[in-house]
This record gives sequence, structure tokens and C-alpha cells, in this order.
Amino acid sequence: MSQSRRMSLTEAVASTMIGYGVAVATQLAVFPAFGIEASLSDSLGLGLIFTAVSVIRSYLVRRMFNRVAS
Repeated sequence: MSQSRRMSLTEAVASTMIGYGVAVATQLAVFPAFGIEASLSDSLGLGLIFTAVSVIRSYLVRRMFNRVAS
């Protein structure tokens, strides 16, 4: 059974939101090791940009695979 577009988007958003928290925590821990100064608000903003890109990417890949499978 093929996944609906709405469920594809829901899955992509849920998965990516979990990744968002991990990404922000990683940025806060790793950036200083590379000499990158980023405030919490900078890390949250950067995380949001990458999250939006990831949601779009996940959705498009899922739809492509559903198209190929049907």
C-alpha cells in the first residue's frame, strides 16, 4: 500500500524535528572545537534553515520512491 502525500510529509517533518534537536545540540558542542562562535539563537536559526531543507528533501525523496514503486 502506497503512502499518501500527507503522510509522507508528516513522516518527514516528525523525523526531521527529532534531528533538529540533535543538530542544535551538536552545533553547540562541536562549533567551539573548530573556533566557531555561535550563540544559542544563532544555532537555533541555523538549525531551522537546515531543518526546512531536510523536510523538503525527505518529502521529495519519499514521493520519488512511491512513484517508482507504483
